[in-house]
Amino acid sequence: MDSSMLSSRQSRRGFLKNSIIAGTLSYLEYKGLFALSALKERIRKSPDIFYKYKTMSVAHFKELQEDIDGLRNKGKLSRHKIYRSYIDELKFEIPDNFPTAKSIVIISKFTRLMYVNFHLNGKTYEVMIPPQYYSDGISSEDLTEIIHKEIIKKPGYRVERADKVHLKLLAVRSGLGKYGRNNLCFVDGMGNFITLVAFFTDFEFEEDHWQELALLDACRNCVICYGICPTNCITKENFVINVGRCITLFNEVKGKFPRWILPSMHNALVGCMKCQLRCPENEGFAGLSGRLEDVTEDETLKILQGKPDEGLLNSLSRKLKKFVPASSKEYFPIFTRNLRALIRPGLSTIKNSDF
Repeated sequence: MDSSMLSSRQSRRGFLKNSIIAGTLSYLEYKGLFALSALKERIRKSPDIFYKYKTMSVAHFKELQEDIDGLRNKGKLSRHKIYRSYIDELKFEIPDNFPTAKSIVIISKFTRLMYVNFHLNGKTYEVMIPPQYYSDGISSEDLTEIIHKEIIKKPGYRVERADKVHLKLLAVRSGLGKYGRNNLCFVDGMGNFITLVAFFTDFEFEEDHWQELALLDACRNCVICYGICPTNCITKENFVINVGRCITLFNEVKGKFPRWILPSMHNALVGCMKCQLRCPENEGFAGLSGRLEDVTEDETLKILQGKPDEGLLNSLSRKLKKFVPASSKEYFPIFTRNLRALIRPGLSTIKNSDF
């Protein structure tokens, strides 16, 4: 079995127990409403997380690196310093501490969009936290054990997290996903409400998944994301976006927003959901969202003041499921700046002395 749906509860024991149902639903072959209904029912009954995976020989790493180098040499990769700080450290190479690695396992886990209410001066502000920005409770150790028990299925093999590879490219080249016009990776039956994770192993799989770069057929004659992108970073001509115009590039890091990012453009606590919520390939998946615990008026005011204490950090880390800017003093300025942008109308009701 080269790919499957894996299911797990938030607890480690339940997670491993429920993984046994891998592959029992035809959902992953989805192109109909039954699949979405099945996923809704599973999420309604329990906080399960769903997976699909592919495996690939590390012998393809040279070709994968050539893909990236080719884009870089043709000037198709943004030269923006923030973007380059992300990608320049990523390379397709076997790690020095694991020279015997033979394969890589790329996993896509369905990750729900989350909502959280912030209370301020008697009003409630509903804010989105996109997939990937909070902890779903499934650790690398959990996934490692799943790979051992449900994918390799033989004892004695090593599995290590692959942190420094281009995950989207790996997913597309393995056949796990396809690129959309917005340059995001879409996985059949999950849309792009996903989190990608990869692991090296010294196990050599019988099947080696490798394919040419694939674009979603639906995107070829669709320009919805192009028309709705608030900063015009998506183009009609190709599937490589102008990263230097993407809101996400700026609201993930500290600093002031560029003047061309207007207040009306902000839509999530971090990242951006504009094109994803309107994408036909994501139809129905946004409705599978979850809700986090409300942030109180006192906590909201402290966030806006930008003066976190340990009690606030602990409370927000728990409520927002380890959302990084809410969990440390180092990154808290990002939280303060982004929340101010989202609830801008409410700031006028606060006394200047409160800041």
